[in-house]
Amino acid sequence: MDNVKKVPLKKLTGHGCFACGTANPIGLNMKFYRYENFVCSEIILGKQYEGWENMAHGGIISTLLDEVMSWTIIYFKRDFFVTRKMEVKYIRPVSIEEPIVVRGRIQEENERSIKARGELLDKEGKILARSVGEFVFVPEERLSNVSERLKQEMKDLFKVLDS
Repeated sequence: MDNVKKVPLKKLTGHGCFACGTANPIGLNMKFYRYENFVCSEIILGKQYEGWENMAHGGIISTLLDEVMSWTIIYFKRDFFVTRKMEVKYIRPVSIEEPIVVRGRIQEENERSIKARGELLDKEGKILARSVGEFVFVPEERLSNVSERLKQEMKDLFKVLDS
């Protein structure tokens, strides 16, 4: 991918999310950028994310895809939502200790839900896994398990992404 067209995305710091959090010592600490109509992340999975020898664990692959689809919605929709369901197709083995790109894009939406598509690619651009997820928008007041502080930080992030 052309470095000139990558637009880095701001993200929250100090949170424990396994996929994107900066305060999780065993997490992935994914970073995101916009590239055309995709949101992407580049990552090299270490040995601690291994399933079969030299291959990434399927649960980690699914986590990467769920997270990039989520960040696609965060970036393009700037709203609160949760994953309703997700389907993953594992196409080729995902090698550990090799660079991979995970990318997501919006597929379709209505007033209550949105579908996104995720793809995991190797350094040659071959698709290793793909997913389709359905996400439902959640009114802020229904996020009772989420602290007011985090809700406000997310709203602040939505504003930063607008600029």
